[in-house]
Amino acid sequence: MLADIGINLTNQRFDKDRNEVITRAKIAGIKQLIVTGTSEECSRQALTLCEQFPEILSCTAGVHPHDADNVSEQYLLTLTELAQHSQVKAIGECGLDFNRNFSTPDNQLRVFQEQVALAQQLSMPLFLHQRDAFEPWLATLKPFVERVPAMVSHCFTGSKSELLTCLDHNMYIGITGWLCDKKRGQVLRDIVKYIPLNRLLIETDGPYLTPQNIRPKPKSSRNEPSYLPYIVDMLAECTSYTINEINEFSYHNALKVFQLND
Repeated sequence: MLADIGINLTNQRFDKDRNEVITRAKIAGIKQLIVTGTSEECSRQALTLCEQFPEILSCTAGVHPHDADNVSEQYLLTLTELAQHSQVKAIGECGLDFNRNFSTPDNQLRVFQEQVALAQQLSMPLFLHQRDAFEPWLATLKPFVERVPAMVSHCFTGSKSELLTCLDHNMYIGITGWLCDKKRGQVLRDIVKYIPLNRLLIETDGPYLTPQNIRPKPKSSRNEPSYLPYIVDMLAECTSYTINEINEFSYHNALKVFQLND
């Protein structure tokens, strides 16, 4: 059994066969899919999708740093209202991205701080994004480490020191197909052995980051939840953990963090 704790299932690349994608996930042994909310509208769409497939889908509600410039005046009220629904399990994807700066750093930081405070107010986990902004990101989170139920460093791609710092602050670590990328993933392959099983989560971040170890290579570059076992295979190759251990611990960690029903 596996849980995909980060899948952008509202993305238009799934529009033509979303039902089939979910069916393939079930066949592959994926028991839980958490649909990522990245804006006000996307978070609404994620919840609507969850209501169509309540037996397997849950979601987050939040604003990605790329969208920080475009939030409405009432966006926090929108997220609060969405969070009242039982299938909304975390606030996010929220954080900082100073790599692309699609939104200004000032707006990113403000919107991030407001969502962290909202997670505390609602007593909900945080689903976190960070790229080229580790120090201000961590400084924002530190005061809340003991004040929210859990923090998930989604799609972790950082350094060993950043990984150990996240673990020191009791964060869960989300591992994606970045691990399987021959060029970009080597640093991550070298350090995943430091993630304790009780802090490990697995995610596709589909439609992005398709695992490069899929054989035969899929015709489409689109990633989907049924490919999650390929990430597990690479994790087992890079650590002393067995496939069964990775499956069991990551699944039960997901149940715990997101309060999912087994």
